[in-house]
Amino acid sequence: MAALSFDLQVQELAQRIEQFTKYEGFTDTAIDAVQLIRADHPTTGTLTVYEPSVCIIAQGQKQAVLGNDILRYDPANYLVASVDVPVMGQVLEATPEKPYLCFRLALDTQQISDLLLAGGDESREMASIKAPPRRGLFVSKANATLLDAVLRLMRLLETPADIPVLAPLLMREIIYRLLQGEQGETLAQIALAGSHAQQIGKVINTLKRDYHKNLRIDDLAREACMSSSSLHAHFKTITNMTPLQYQKQLRLQEARRLLFAEQLDAATVSHRVGYESPSQFNREYHRLFGLPPVRDIARLRSSNALFGQA
Repeated sequence: MAALSFDLQVQELAQRIEQFTKYEGFTDTAIDAVQLIRADHPTTGTLTVYEPSVCIIAQGQKQAVLGNDILRYDPANYLVASVDVPVMGQVLEATPEKPYLCFRLALDTQQISDLLLAGGDESREMASIKAPPRRGLFVSKANATLLDAVLRLMRLLETPADIPVLAPLLMREIIYRLLQGEQGETLAQIALAGSHAQQIGKVINTLKRDYHKNLRIDDLAREACMSSSSLHAHFKTITNMTPLQYQKQLRLQEARRLLFAEQLDAATVSHRVGYESPSQFNREYHRLFGLPPVRDIARLRSSNALFGQA
C-alpha cells in the first residue's frame, strides 16, 4: 500500500473512529489499551484526571487546563500525559455533522522502560536519572510516521483475530515514535528507576489511593526518598500544583462524580471524600467549579456534560 499523505492519514483516522463511535462519549474497543471518544457539540470545562496516555485528535479541537497552563490540541498536535494529572478539559470544536473524534492509547510504563533498554546508550542517555523533571502534560506536533502506526493499529479492529499478535507490536511502535518525538525525554523520565519523575509518580499513586485520608507531606517525602522541600518543588514542576492542591482536586473531582452518579446529599459525599467540615467542602467545591454542589450537578445533567479525559 502506497504511503498516505498526512492529511489523508487524518481523514482515514477520522473515518475509522466515526465508524466505531455511533454515540457521544467513550467507546472501548477490542484492543484493551485503546479508547475512542466522540463529541457532537462543544462541552463545558470538566475536571478529570488524565491518566498516562496519548490522545490523538482526528477531527475537532480540545483544550486541557493544568493550573495556569492551557494546552490546545487538534489533528496537527497530539497530547501526552506522562503521569496522572487533574485537568480541566473542554471540547472547543464539534458539530453533529463534523464531530470531535479522538484516539486514546493508555501508556504502559513497563513498555517505555523496555524500549529505553532496547534502544542502547543513546536512549538511556535521553532518560538520564540526573535530568530535571518536566511538566507531566505536553503537546507535540503530529507526524505521518506516528499516524501510520496508529492507523495500522486501528485497522486491526476490522480483523479481531489479528489483535492478540499484532496489537502489542503496534502499540510498542507507537510508544517508540513518541519517544522519538520532540518531547520524548519527558516521557522517558517517568520510566527510569530513581528519576525525580518516577519518584513523584509514586507519590501520585499514594495520593490517588488515599485521597480521602489526612496525609502528611513529611510522610510523602520519605516515600519519594526526598526532602519535603524537594518533593514540593519537583511535584509542582511536574503537575503544576502542590501535593495538597493535587489531593484537594482529587477529592472534589470524586465528590462531583458521586453527586452526579448517585443519589447522595452533599454532606454525605463531603465526608466520604475526606472532608470533616461540610461547609469547607461547599466553599472549596464552589471555588473550583463555580457553583455550589446542588446547582453544579443540575447544570451538568441539563447540559449532558461528558466526564472523562481525552
